Order: sequence, then structure tokens, then C-alpha cells
Amino acid sequence: MSNKILVTGSNGQLGSECRKLSSSFPNKQFIFVSREELPIDDADAVSNFFSSNKIDFCINCAAFTAVDKAEVDKETAFTINAKAVEHLARCCHQHNVQFIHISTDYVFDGKNNNGYVESDTTGPLNVYGESKLAGEIAAMEVNPNAIIIRTSWVYSAYGNNFVKTMMRLMKERDSINVVNDQIGKPTYAADLAGAIFHIIFSGDHIVPGIFHYANHGVISWYEFASEIKRIGEYDCVVNPIPSSAYPVPAKRPDFSILITDKITSTYGITIPQWDDSLRQCMSLLL
Repeated sequence: MSNKILVTGSNGQLGSECRKLSSSFPNKQFIFVSREELPIDDADAVSNFFSSNKIDFCINCAAFTAVDKAEVDKETAFTINAKAVEHLARCCHQHNVQFIHISTDYVFDGKNNNGYVESDTTGPLNVYGESKLAGEIAAMEVNPNAIIIRTSWVYSAYGNNFVKTMMRLMKERDSINVVNDQIGKPTYAADLAGAIFHIIFSGDHIVPGIFHYANHGVISWYEFASEIKRIGEYDCVVNPIPSSAYPVPAKRPDFSILITDKITSTYGITIPQWDDSLRQCMSLLL
């Protein structure tokens, strides 16, 4: 059966991985759009697009992800991460399109060192997290059939991310400092793209709601950087430092551990270990 899949945020990390993976599904039709091609914050433009195109699935990878910039540009963060999500979710509901939206671990306050399940109380620490939570709430209000996937510490061979930054700095410098008191789970965007496609193409009954997806394994940013150094065989010294030694405008959660049992049991998804996926990504970059 042929499906038509709309992917927004096509130039971002996840959008780019979805585009790459789409070549494995030649019997499916994909429409990849950037914000310039489809301004999702324009309700009329979104409505007209859905009226003019027969879409079966909409994967919203578009987001305002500049966490620190969001502190001073709250309006843009909420426009893209909340209002635009509401436009997409509503149009999907009106046109019987399955909506899949990507959210973040930053909807939590990071005080639970045992990890978060989907039903845990939210409490974002920064504007970015607030805007993403507002998008979740808006989406579920106007489209109860929506699927929301929260993820964390996303990296990829595409775009700007921690892995590529560390690789660059380790080539340029003799030593770098990386915080060791923020704990979480990295997510290789290629793995997340695979999980999304598994959900929409498996032929199984679609189960709406909120799900968590991140690679297996809990580490600190320092441990993440140390593994990047080991795989890349860099000479750079990696020094662990507390977050207090590296002040940033937006407060980050101390513990950002997403528990993924729900998505694996609901959809039968196998999630790789974080270090296996890191090696896979770095093999494309080295």
C-alpha cells in the first residue's frame, strides 16, 4: 500500500536522517519541507497545504532548538514549538492524517535520578522546555490521535550537535572541559528515524499518546565526550567540570533519563546501545 508522508523540518538532524532513510522505502511517497517551503507557523499556509495534498502521515521534525537563545527570544520559541504544532495537529485531525510530533526531555525538571516515564509530572526549567511542553499540550488537545515522541541529547552526521562539536574541538585543542554532573541518554537521530518509520510502516494498529525514545545507557556529558575521544583516537585531554563552572543562560536538567519501556512494548521496537550508535555515526564523520 502506497502512503504519502510529510516530513517537516527537513533540513534538521532528524529530518535529514528521515530523508536518508526514505530511500529504503521506494513504494512510499515522501514530501520533505523546510520552514521556507512550508511556514508551519502560518495557519493559512498549513491549512492550504493539507487541502491541496493527500497526506497519510505527518512527521513534525521542525523545532526551535536553540535552548539558550530561547531565553531571550521567547516569542519565536513558542511560535514554532507550540503554535505551529497546534496548526499541524489540528489540520492532521481535520484531514484524517496521523500526526507524529517530536518533543524533548526538557519538559521535565531533571530532579528524578531514577528516570522519567511518560506519565510523570512535567516541570520545565527553561523557556525551550516550556515551549515544547506547550506544544505537546496543544497537540493532544486538538488531536487526541497524535503520537508525541520525547527524545534527548540528539546527535547525527547532519547539522550542529555535541558529537560534531567535540570532534572539532578535539582536533583543534590540547584540552577541553566538559560538564560531568548532567546525566542523560544520547539519541542517534538515525535510530529515532528508524523507530518512527517502524511505527508508521509496521502495519500494526497505531497507538496514540506520548512515548519516550533514547538510546540505551545512562551517562554524563563528560563520559559522552570521553567515548568520542576514544573512538576518534584524539590526543586531546578531556577534563570533567561541574555545571557551575560553565554558566549558560538556560538552566539544564541534572538528570535527563527517559525510560523507554512503553515504546518498546507497544511497538516492538529494538533500541540500540548508545556507544554502538555513536560508533556508527562517527564512522561517517571520521
